[in-house]
Amino acid sequence: MDRRNFLLLGAGTLLASRPALAARKLPRIGFIGPGSREMNQALLAAFRDGLDELGWADNGDLVILDRWAEERIDRLPQIAGELIGSGVDILVTAGTAATLAARSATATIPIVLIGVADPVAAGVVSSLAQPDGNATGLSLSSSELTVKRLQLLRELVPSLSRIAVMVRDDPGLEQKLLEIRSDAGRMGLKLVEFTVTTGKTLELAFLWLRSDRYDALYLESGPLGPAKRAEIIALTAESRIPAIYPFRVFAAAGGLMSLAPDDNDLFRRAATFVDKLLNGAKPADLPVERPIKFELVINLKTAEALGLSIPQSLLARADEIIE
Repeated sequence: MDRRNFLLLGAGTLLASRPALAARKLPRIGFIGPGSREMNQALLAAFRDGLDELGWADNGDLVILDRWAEERIDRLPQIAGELIGSGVDILVTAGTAATLAARSATATIPIVLIGVADPVAAGVVSSLAQPDGNATGLSLSSSELTVKRLQLLRELVPSLSRIAVMVRDDPGLEQKLLEIRSDAGRMGLKLVEFTVTTGKTLELAFLWLRSDRYDALYLESGPLGPAKRAEIIALTAESRIPAIYPFRVFAAAGGLMSLAPDDNDLFRRAATFVDKLLNGAKPADLPVERPIKFELVINLKTAEALGLSIPQSLLARADEIIE
């Protein structure tokens, strides 16, 4: 067999093993992010690395078309429409807003969601085990997270007894509050709940916190833009209350402590869904998966400003310490 025939045989074998490649040499993957490309390079790299490990090299075996809303959520439907119009084979969506925009734009193109707090409550899938539609992927839901966050607060504040819980009116809010109430009750903790939907209600919530002192703040919310995050962190600092946040970005921006699913792990794992879909699987047959790795970040500078001494046991378990 000469070299040319050998190469043709090899290419035929590859196409036979990957049905999508037989129909289109380079599948197109549309990636939708609510933030900026600059601030999310690490996450996009984790997704690309995951694909590469599975034999899908960007611009070699497939093409990734990444588009970013630059924190302008209202742009997401337009971005989804443009990617669909360009003929993408799969949409990969980061966060609830991007996923909802994609789901509204198409009921046929497969969607791999990443980091949706509650895909069932958001109406994206029928259930985690049986999505029954064109979307699947990785949720942020974890029965462990609430308990772990409360335990971290108790370790930080041994006398912890009263906690303020601050939430937005996100999909699945009632279920999340039920979980927090249940876990706090088992730990003997008393809660006061604040639902903040506007800047005014946020200010009023912190006025109440300063007048009726609580031991700690538990923020439970979907991702917020930089301005709103900064406002919450500043109000928390003014109130001089220890707080735990739901995303690493809060601790990186000056919040005291965060415990969250490991974003890099979620984006890397998203590649396995793309791989299965490109090899002929259907989204409805791929159960939505939960996070399995978590990241604890502690901001020592903020702790010092609050006059808090972080226990060595906490520091030893931190994945990142900001000084």
